Amino acid sequence: MKSAIVNIGVLVGGDGLPSARDMKCIIMENGIISYIGSQDIDLSSCNVVVDADGATVIPGLIDSHVHIVLGDYTPRQKTVDFLESYVHGGITRTITASEVHAPGRPKDPAGVKALALMAQRCFQHFRPGGMTIHGGSVILEPGLTEKDFVELAEQGVWLAKAGFGAFPKPRDAAEIVRYAQKHGFKVMCHTGGASIPGSSPVTADDLLEMLPDISGHVNGGPTAMTDSDLEKVIHETAIALQIVQAGNLRAAIRTIQLAKEAQQFQRVLIASDTPTGTGMMPLGVMKSIVELSALSKTPAEQMIAAATGHVGRIYGIDAGLIRVGRPADVLVIDAPLGGSAAEALDAIENGDLPAIAACFTNGILRYMNSRNTPPPRRENIKVIHERLKMWI
Repeated sequence: MKSAIVNIGVLVGGDGLPSARDMKCIIMENGIISYIGSQDIDLSSCNVVVDADGATVIPGLIDSHVHIVLGDYTPRQKTVDFLESYVHGGITRTITASEVHAPGRPKDPAGVKALALMAQRCFQHFRPGGMTIHGGSVILEPGLTEKDFVELAEQGVWLAKAGFGAFPKPRDAAEIVRYAQKHGFKVMCHTGGASIPGSSPVTADDLLEMLPDISGHVNGGPTAMTDSDLEKVIHETAIALQIVQAGNLRAAIRTIQLAKEAQQFQRVLIASDTPTGTGMMPLGVMKSIVELSALSKTPAEQMIAAATGHVGRIYGIDAGLIRVGRPADVLVIDAPLGGSAAEALDAIENGDLPAIAACFTNGILRYMNSRNTPPPRRENIKVIHERLKMWI
């Protein structure tokens, strides 16, 4: 499968750097970006060509805090096809925040290992709406040993979740966190107040003892830490700072401000923390990009990076950047029809949700004109060449 986007107006690379206006064409081949540059190139071998009509191209969004369980179904909200709908929110890749919402989830070492491995296997090839899913996160419980992480790593499990186990105090999981990290696991830790029955609040002192890789919902999920705790995490650790839509907005803005003042914005991630009691939110990540850009007066390119390139770098996956050789997960976005801005980035900085006019995952065009966003301002974003009757 070979696809292309031409007549690009603005290209956002996902690295937080200013956007480019001289890169007019992207070619995607066999799931990888193979060319970025002038559109003075032969496109006759492409199966699909989309004319962006001068609109903006950005990397597909990566939601690093999604509570998947099994299949495209969330038992927490009893909703089916929610992941496919998230693709219509621009989310082309998700990373599990652990399968903690599985009904009657196991809490013994053998059970949490089995649950993580089952999810990892089930989501390895299941791509609802074309989305890539990194499923299977072992929930850290008392009794897990270093050998357990050796075994799980050999089977391809590489994610772990702290802060939910049956430890007397959350920081008591510190030794197990070290076992996981030693064997290549990326460890996210619940942060802030308790979120579900049986969970415990996690403070800055707990995080300083455990030192996970990612502070999950550092702005609260949904209850935030104290301001002094937030400052301690930012200034006294190198932990990634994951901001979520299903959290405290004031704390989210404060996190952005503190991170920029400390020149630590590269640690900031944007995620949704859904589906939870807040609900399932296809536009959760895009909504946070817009709100945080507008309210913190941060350039849209930087907020987009927090949901794309930052995520790829911190989690050690190759997605999140528009570069040759990287996965071909790409969005064409535009200012919404009827808004006050003419360009997508200006609309974001103004607080308006952009239109998602086209979505590619794995180099395949999944849809034109998202059902979950306003229509684009530009009327001529369209497929101009198609050699297939159908693509899947």
